[in-house]
Amino acid sequence: MSVTDAERSALRHAFALATNGPRGLNPQVGAVILSPEGAVLAEGWHHGAGTPHAEIDALSKLGPDAARGATAVVTLEPCNHTGRTGPCAVALIEAGVARVVYSAEDPGAVSSGGAERLHAAGVDVEGGVLREEGEDLISSWLTVQRLGRPHVTVKWAQSLDGRAAASDGTSQWITGPDARADVHRRRSRADAIVVGTGTVLADDPELTARTADGSLYEDQPRPVVVGIRAVPQEAALRRHPRPFMQDEGEDLRDLLDRLRELGAHRVFLEGGPTLAASFLRQGLVDELLVYVAPTLIGGDRVAVGDIGVTTIAEQRRLEIVGLDRLGDDILVTLTPKEG
Repeated sequence: MSVTDAERSALRHAFALATNGPRGLNPQVGAVILSPEGAVLAEGWHHGAGTPHAEIDALSKLGPDAARGATAVVTLEPCNHTGRTGPCAVALIEAGVARVVYSAEDPGAVSSGGAERLHAAGVDVEGGVLREEGEDLISSWLTVQRLGRPHVTVKWAQSLDGRAAASDGTSQWITGPDARADVHRRRSRADAIVVGTGTVLADDPELTARTADGSLYEDQPRPVVVGIRAVPQEAALRRHPRPFMQDEGEDLRDLLDRLRELGAHRVFLEGGPTLAASFLRQGLVDELLVYVAPTLIGGDRVAVGDIGVTTIAEQRRLEIVGLDRLGDDILVTLTPKEG
């Protein structure tokens, strides 16, 4: 059976519903229950760890047997395990749902298998619908499930000729206010913000997420400094609302593992060029945000350092997944190409 227009519309609405849920250790998920005729019967989303999942939230708004013969449209494959809540696949079966349409597949070693359980119970299942949008919604959670580490975004700002600073080391500001505001919005959605000691000593960053008027966003990333040099007592990041963490940087994968243990699923790497190169060289980057300003600086202060490429055959190919105009600047969003 093909996916209907009503189901696609419901799935897009479920994406929007999912964003009502908190970002955290669990994925944001939305659900819509449709009648056999395609009318919306109920909707819901996951409100946070320990609360009913999106499907259960939606079903709870219906009376007994009201979901019998209905279609459940969900942004993520219904789970198949018992944690602090029961399996959503079982709840849908018991509610009498006749069809389930979902977007992203659940890669979890424990939670996956919901589609198979539904199918075995006679429920019609259609998965992978609007997959790209569904995976984008929970990209950091998927990285943790697939790779066992936080999702890493590397950000840098550069001139058109690829420089991150002038010859004397000054770098504020290459990009304009619109680009900087975008960076702060993204910081507010990260669990940790990572910089090298060189950036701390050269720029004395606050590493906070601030609104246009200078006030702090409610959610602030954990500041992390990588390097052996001491952070000065008067450094601005010592006034950060969250205490900073310092790591010598000998094992970046170990650092990511420890950040995951602390609850970090989204790591935002801001600098400098040596640290960014280290993460890229070790294959620990999932997304790149490159803010390009229409200016020329010259000199040797490149935006990213040695990533281990010695010949053109070794170049690291990237896929452009977004191009955005931010005032006078351009934001290029990229992901590493597999293989």
